[in-house]
Amino acid sequence: MAIIEEHSSENTETLPPSAPPLPPPSPPVVANGVEQGQTPSADVEKGQTPSVSVVKMTKITRSWRREDLYKNGSLALHVIGLLFSFLALMIMATNKHDGQNFTDYEEYSYLLAIAVISTVYTGGQVYLQVHEILTGVQKFSRNNSVSFNFIGDQIFAYLLISAGSAAVPMTNRLREVEDSIFTDYPAPSGLFTDSSAAAIAMTFLAFFVLALSALVSGYKLSNQSYI
Repeated sequence: MAIIEEHSSENTETLPPSAPPLPPPSPPVVANGVEQGQTPSADVEKGQTPSVSVVKMTKITRSWRREDLYKNGSLALHVIGLLFSFLALMIMATNKHDGQNFTDYEEYSYLLAIAVISTVYTGGQVYLQVHEILTGVQKFSRNNSVSFNFIGDQIFAYLLISAGSAAVPMTNRLREVEDSIFTDYPAPSGLFTDSSAAAIAMTFLAFFVLALSALVSGYKLSNQSYI
C-alpha cells in the first residue's frame, strides 16, 4: 500500500497544471445590417436576403436611371416635334406657286397658324429642358413641369391633327380640279398642291411625335410622388 501511495504521489507531482479555459468568442460586429467581413454578394450566394440598405440603394439607382431615360426621351421627342413644326411652317409660308397663294384658302392659313404656335411651344420646351440639363436648375417644380408637359403635349397634338385634317380635303379637291381642267393642254407644275401636301405631312409627323411625348408625360405623371 505504501508503494502504491508513493507512486500516486509522484504522478501527482509530475502532472503539469491544467490550461485556463478559453474565453467565449466575441459577437460579430454588425454595420448597416451586414456583418463585418461579409459582403452582400456572399449573402445572396448563400441564399440569404440582402440587407435593407443595399435594396434601397438598388431601387434609388434604378429610379435615377429611369428618370434620366424619361428626361432624355422627352427632350428628343420635343426636338423632333420642333423640327417637323418648323418645316410645316416654312413650307406653307412660302407656298406661293402657279399663281396661287396659301392665303387664298382658310385651311392653309389655319395650318400655318397652328404650325407657328406649335413651333413656339416645342421650342420653349426644348429650351427649358436643355437649361435644366446644363445647369441642374428647374424653373418650375417637378410636379408642375410634368403636368404642364402632359397637358401641353395633348393640346398641341390635337391642334396639329385638326389642322392637317382640315387641309387634306382642300388639297384633294385642288388636285381633282387640276386633273379635270388641264386635260387637253399642259397643266401647271402642280408645285402649289405638292407643297401643300408636304406641309400637311410635316404637320401629321409633328402630331405623332407630340402624341408620343404626351404618353411619356402621362406615364411620368401616373408614377409621380406627391409626398
